[in-house]
Amino acid sequence: MISLPHITAISPNRSLLHSFNRPVYTRRHDQRKERTTMSSSSSSPTTAKRVVLVRHGQSTWNEEGRIQGSSDFSVLTTKGESQADISRQMLVEDSFDVCFTSPLKRSKKTAEIIWGSREAEMIFDYDLREIDLYSFQGLLKKEGKEKFGEAFGQWQEDPANFVIDGHYPVRELWSRARSCWNGVLAHESNSVLVVAHNAVNQALVSTAIGLGTEYFRRLLQSNCGVSVLDFIPRADGGSPSVFMLTLFVVQMQTSSSPLAGGSSGGRKASKQIILVCHGQSDNEASTNDQPMNMLGVIQSQKTAELLLDLRVASIVCSSSTASTETAGVISRVQEAAGCLGVDSVPRYVNTKQMNELDVDDIIPKSNKARIFITMRCKDIQSGWLSQLDEETVSTLWNRSKKAWESLLDKLSDEDTGDAMVVVGSSVAHISLIAQCLNLDKKCLELFHLDAGSISVIDFPDGPSQRGVIRCTNYTAHLGRWSVPITRSV
Repeated sequence: MISLPHITAISPNRSLLHSFNRPVYTRRHDQRKERTTMSSSSSSPTTAKRVVLVRHGQSTWNEEGRIQGSSDFSVLTTKGESQADISRQMLVEDSFDVCFTSPLKRSKKTAEIIWGSREAEMIFDYDLREIDLYSFQGLLKKEGKEKFGEAFGQWQEDPANFVIDGHYPVRELWSRARSCWNGVLAHESNSVLVVAHNAVNQALVSTAIGLGTEYFRRLLQSNCGVSVLDFIPRADGGSPSVFMLTLFVVQMQTSSSPLAGGSSGGRKASKQIILVCHGQSDNEASTNDQPMNMLGVIQSQKTAELLLDLRVASIVCSSSTASTETAGVISRVQEAAGCLGVDSVPRYVNTKQMNELDVDDIIPKSNKARIFITMRCKDIQSGWLSQLDEETVSTLWNRSKKAWESLLDKLSDEDTGDAMVVVGSSVAHISLIAQCLNLDKKCLELFHLDAGSISVIDFPDGPSQRGVIRCTNYTAHLGRWSVPITRSV
C-alpha cells in the first residue's frame, strides 16, 4: 500500500496563515462564540494533522439542476442520505478528533449522518458555507442563462473574474477558504473531518497547496466525494508541508460511475482521458522489467470490467511489460463486449505504445528501490521526488510534457472517440496530472496513485482547452482489493 510523499507548496504570502475573527457554532456548547485573532505561528500545526474533506450528499436542488450557492432552502434527497450513510460506513474506523461543517441544512445533515454517535466536538462554521452567488441563487441553470445572458456566460467560462451584484464570488470564496484553514489548523487535533460543499471544498484544496482562483472548477468533487490532505509541520516552524493522499476520490457505492461524463459550469464533458495505473508486479524495485503478479492480473481485470461502461476506441500505454499486459486485458474485454452482453455493436480497439510514457530509463537504478519503498510504505516519508537529482526530475518533467501534448493531439483525432485510456506507471500518471493542471515540477509529490487505480480528466471545452480533474486514485472497482480512502498517519 503506497503512502504519498509530501512537498512544501505554500508560500508565506499565499499560505493558509492569515489572521481572522469570525463566529463559530459548536454542538457541544450550542452557543455563539468568537475566535480570537491568531498569528501565523499559532495557526501552524506542531504535529502532523490529517484533514478529510467531504462534500454533502445529493440535495433537492442538485436533483432539480437549480443554482444553490449559499442559500439554505434545499435539503438532502433520499439518495443524498444514502450517500452520506455510505460515507459514514467508509469512515467509521477513523478516529476523528473534531468535525467542522457548514451550517447549511444539506451539509449539516450529511455531517450528522457521518459523525453518528461520536462524542467529539462538532463545529458549525458559517465560513464553510457554499459560494455566495447572490442573484443567481435559486435559478434553474437555463433560467440563469436566459435572465443574465453575458454574466451567466462569464460564470461558465471565466468564473475567476465573474462579477454579480458588485461582487466577485470566486475571489471572495478563496479569501474565505484561507480564513477557514486558520481555524482548522489551529484546533488542537490530529485528525479532522470537514463536511461542506463542492465550491468551498475546491477552494480549500486549492488554497492549501497554493493555487489561485484560476483553478476554480479544475479540481471537482462529487456528492459525498472525499479528499484527504496531510499537513506536515516543518522543522523551521514555517508554513506546513502539504501532501494529498487521495484527491476527490469517488465513493465506492455512489450511483454514478467515475467514468460518467460530468459537467463543469453546466457544460458536459466532450472528451475524456482515463489514466489507468498498471497492475502490480512482484518486485517493482527491480532494475528489470517485471510482469504483473496475480494481484496485478486481478486489478487489470477489475479495471477492464469497469471500463465496459465506456466504448473505448483507443488505448495508449508505455512499453513496460506490466503496462502492455494491462492494456491487453482492457482491449480484449472491450472487444468481447458483445459476447458479454454489454453491447450489441462490435467494438474495435486501437492499442499503441508511447515511449514518452516510459520512466524506468529515466530514474537511476540506484534510486529505483528507494523510490519504490517510499511509495509503497504506509507511513509518511520524505518523498520520492527528493530521491532524485535535479537533472533526473527535469528529464522526467520534460518527457511528461511531450507525452501530455501527444495525448491531447491524439484525443483531438476523430478516430480516437470520446474516451481515451492511457496505461502507465504511477509516476508517469502523476506527471501527466501535474501537466494537465499546468503545475510546477516541484508539485509532483502532491498526488498519490495506487497500482490498479483510475484517474479521470474531462475536457468540457475539448482537448484544446483546459482539462478538469474529476477524480484521482479511484480504486473502489477493485472490490476487496480496493485501497482504503484514509490511511493511518
